[in-house]
Amino acid sequence: MQKSFNEVIGQIIEKDPRYAKEAYTFLKEALEFTIKQKKRGKSEAGSHVDAGELLDGFRQLALKEFGPMVMTVFEYWGIAVSEDVGQMVFNLIEAGVFGKTESDSVEDFRGALNFHAAFVEPFEPRSSKTANS
Repeated sequence: MQKSFNEVIGQIIEKDPRYAKEAYTFLKEALEFTIKQKKRGKSEAGSHVDAGELLDGFRQLALKEFGPMVMTVFEYWGIAVSEDVGQMVFNLIEAGVFGKTESDSVEDFRGALNFHAAFVEPFEPRSSKTANS
């Protein structure tokens, strides 16, 4: 009998408790969102998503879902940098939930998304100098 996603996540968290269950659920939703975006943009048959594409979809969905609260939510879930997303992806790969190609690596996520630029700067007030120029 195949285990449910929640059961698999429970087992992952037992081994690696750094990330909340909700973080894995959101990551799965971000992958689904990214695949839909990719299919909408291109007519490619393949649905493999690389680290950059996943992180972009993760960013878009996070901003849409959480707005200015995104970093607060991520902090609560244990996510601080793009490497955390990569660790979760590879935890899901090891559990057999996500697939990967030979060229995929957890290193692909290292520094691939600047969280401050992606999630904080969009909500910072513009300085009065640029507003009056």
